Amino acid sequence: MVAFIIENRVLNYFYLELASAILSFLYPNPVVKFDTIKTKKNEKKVNQNTVLSYFEDNQVLDHYEEATRKIGLWKSEEIILRHTFPSFTSRILELGCGVGRISFSLWMLGYNNLTATDISRKMIKRALKIHHERKTDIVFYDEDATALKFDRDLFEGIIFGFNGLMQIPERKNRKKAIRECYRVLKPGGHFVFTTHDRSVPKWKKFWENEQKKWRVGIQDKALLEFGDRYGETPNGRLFIHVPDASEIRKDLKEVGFLIQRDVLRSRVSEESQLVKDFSDECRFWIARKPLTER
Repeated sequence: MVAFIIENRVLNYFYLELASAILSFLYPNPVVKFDTIKTKKNEKKVNQNTVLSYFEDNQVLDHYEEATRKIGLWKSEEIILRHTFPSFTSRILELGCGVGRISFSLWMLGYNNLTATDISRKMIKRALKIHHERKTDIVFYDEDATALKFDRDLFEGIIFGFNGLMQIPERKNRKKAIRECYRVLKPGGHFVFTTHDRSVPKWKKFWENEQKKWRVGIQDKALLEFGDRYGETPNGRLFIHVPDASEIRKDLKEVGFLIQRDVLRSRVSEESQLVKDFSDECRFWIARKPLTER
């Protein structure tokens, strides 16, 4: 009986891998290749150091610097951010800024009270190089989004772009970051961020297959929770959590945020191929801290 069960699990795994391979052929993803993930025996669980090591690789740093210099704001980002933060004097904090793609673009649009942070000192070092070249007044810090050093009720807006919140391993830690955003936002302030969304039709079958793997215990052993991906990209192996919308809504509401809007990027604006190659479809979230706390 035991041998029969093991044999069935092996066959199930074979068919799941075959299905993933077919999906990768039909629906290629140039950004995070979910389907190329291999299960490894005794692999260590993903943690903050795993994530940091990826973002401090020189090839990745070069990639982010190139995006800052050549891509700038996506059309959808500009539409969302201009609408959410109409005043150029709003005190805005960017978390997970990388080499400053969003903050430098906002500064060029006229925003003049920007603070940009990232957990990677090497990313901040690259950002400071561009900061000195362009002579901006953006303030840069290396900061852990789950334990910010800023005072409470300080910022009128917070941005966590390019799915950065979802690159924090474990839901409890992502929720810590959301709580920190709530803490440092002024009442009435807005929190704008993006996530991937596993309900997107393009990846529906993939996630159905992943769920089957988790049920029988043959998922990638480095992963912490269903929805996690730790996949090969052209620049190395990247961790990201892919939620569904209900997960994000629940976490925002439990912290105290009011959700004003969530919308897929493709419904905001048609992006250039350059942007599509840089980032797959994602969902924008706009949440507000109530004027009066509960």
